[in-house]
Amino acid sequence: MKLAIGILGMSLAFAEIGNAQASSSNASAEVPAAREGATDSSYTVFDATPAQEAALRAQIRLMHPEVLPLRVFFVPHWKYLDNARIFHLHVPAGYGSFMFTHLPSRTVFIDNDRYQDESWLGYWIAHELGHLKSNSIKESDAEKAAREFRRRLSTPIKIYLEVASGFWAGCRQY
Repeated sequence: MKLAIGILGMSLAFAEIGNAQASSSNASAEVPAAREGATDSSYTVFDATPAQEAALRAQIRLMHPEVLPLRVFFVPHWKYLDNARIFHLHVPAGYGSFMFTHLPSRTVFIDNDRYQDESWLGYWIAHELGHLKSNSIKESDAEKAAREFRRRLSTPIKIYLEVASGFWAGCRQY
């Protein structure tokens, strides 16, 4: 019964999005406009801990993607599998799935039971942002776009590590 209510709730939540997508004649023209003036508050994060949400927002801010997700859901594993089934997620042979993006609604689902840490989150959210940027379900297209996002994400970390190591090296001299 709970599963049926959950499925009904998700169906109703995405029904409005589906109608908006169906009535749009030129969806690709809307994507760049969605990025103009985008801020941290232009997307919503659901069911994340404060630390997870802060890490996600900081990483997306550093990656500065052209297309932001509208919603990011941190869900338990059973609900992640259910959403993957509902949205007909096809995982290529030999691949695992920690997150997936529903392109028409620009929604990212994250398996919270497989969540490891901030670096793990940054690596995989870059891949999901790659799907949004390329507007493609192909993993190769997403990885190509994700390389640039990962480079942007690692640059501030490298600068921080260089500054921190220089600071500690200077402290050792005294």
